[in-house]
Amino acid sequence: MSVVISPSILNSDLSDLKGELERISGADFAHVDVMDNHFVPNLSWGLPVVEACVRVSPVPIDAHLMIENPDRWAPAYAEAGCASVTFHLEAATAPIKLARELRALGAKASVALRPSTPFEPLVDHLHEFDMVLLMTVEPGFGGQSFIESVMPKLTRARKAVSSAGLDVRLQVDGGVSRATIERAAEAGADTFVAGSAVYSAENANDEIAALRELAAAHVH
Repeated sequence: MSVVISPSILNSDLSDLKGELERISGADFAHVDVMDNHFVPNLSWGLPVVEACVRVSPVPIDAHLMIENPDRWAPAYAEAGCASVTFHLEAATAPIKLARELRALGAKASVALRPSTPFEPLVDHLHEFDMVLLMTVEPGFGGQSFIESVMPKLTRARKAVSSAGLDVRLQVDGGVSRATIERAAEAGADTFVAGSAVYSAENANDEIAALRELAAAHVH
């Protein structure tokens, strides 16, 4: 499966979002974190900023909703033109219904799991999703260290997806860098969110290319 790199704009210069999105024109997606200060102890931005990103981004928007009540709010992000909308399993009341609604609105449906949330409850429902995001940090803040203990869960997820013969992407988000991306790819990830690693680089697109090359040598 091809490698997908989705830089997180949480680590960008927020006073120049248009310019910062243009800096990652070589990426596959731009990862936009929406945080409500309830599901996670941080507040970022909401629908108006995401709509603006959709209008000006040179790459599709991958919205990661770290919010309460995604059953109510997530469809609006699909309607706004996000190519992929990720909601947290821990916050959703009816995740399968929500995934179907997102797909009906034209977005890829993705479900996210905190590091300590088990993957196994999703096994029988994988076909309802286009992607599963396994957080490799606790959601809420950029720049955290990669949680290595998520790797066995990632390996189990890859085995489940492969056994079912499904085209479901496995994304990791948190602490992804040149030092960790190969390990994540070996464990089963094919889609990688990298924030500080990309935006702290002198040339963001060069860093994206380097991360893609490292992952491609190990992805399943």
